Amino acid sequence: MVLAIDIGNTNIVIGCFSDDKILFRERISTNRLATMLEYAVMIKTAFEMHDTSYKGIKGAIISSVVPSLTDTLRSAILKLCGAKAIIVGAGVKTGLNITIDNPASLGSDQAVDAVAALHEYPAPIIVIDMGTATTMSVVDKNRNYLGGVIMTGLSVSSDALTQRTSQLPNVAFETPKKVIGTNTVDCMKSGMMYSAACSIEGIAARIEEELGEKCTVIATGGLAPLVIPLCKRKIILDEDLLLKGLMLIYKKNI
Repeated sequence: MVLAIDIGNTNIVIGCFSDDKILFRERISTNRLATMLEYAVMIKTAFEMHDTSYKGIKGAIISSVVPSLTDTLRSAILKLCGAKAIIVGAGVKTGLNITIDNPASLGSDQAVDAVAALHEYPAPIIVIDMGTATTMSVVDKNRNYLGGVIMTGLSVSSDALTQRTSQLPNVAFETPKKVIGTNTVDCMKSGMMYSAACSIEGIAARIEEELGEKCTVIATGGLAPLVIPLCKRKIILDEDLLLKGLMLIYKKNI
């Protein structure tokens, strides 16, 4: 078995592979104060909840956008099962041809998403990852990573709205029943969810216009299942895209 971990600003995704099959996927909250032992316990608990023995782990790979936690999770994996984790970054083979101004500045999660997307879907491709920030990565028909878009994520927008207004409450991320809300909460839900959907569709259309051709559009990330159904254009929802990419990169580096 191979343990794949994606460390994000809000959540950490824990996945386990066996012969290219995903055995399970779980999310835990990103806690910058948690110790190596605490993370080891959380990983162990995830395995136990799925009736899977962590002792079967033979390798591991980590993608991280939170540098302060990378070594903590690497040490947690080592303590739990003795596996030395591959860290996605400089020196790690991805097979991705990155043509942005400074390839080293590309977020590891965006690179991993693109690797998986190229393996699973036809290019040109737009990959949308909806996390703390919403990123849109563009890969052209020649399989070159051209760049993309970074915009405010849904949770960040919601926090800013409630913190900077006196009378607007915190609301749950739920699919609104209709666009026109008839009370404050429904108006906020509609505004947040449909603005996210429309921005994704609008920017994807502009990217296609710039490229001069239609793209395969794939969405992933914790909030994608709530927003993508509201989009009018075809967008493929692939919640395991990043885990698939981690497994592909792991194979290239063993």
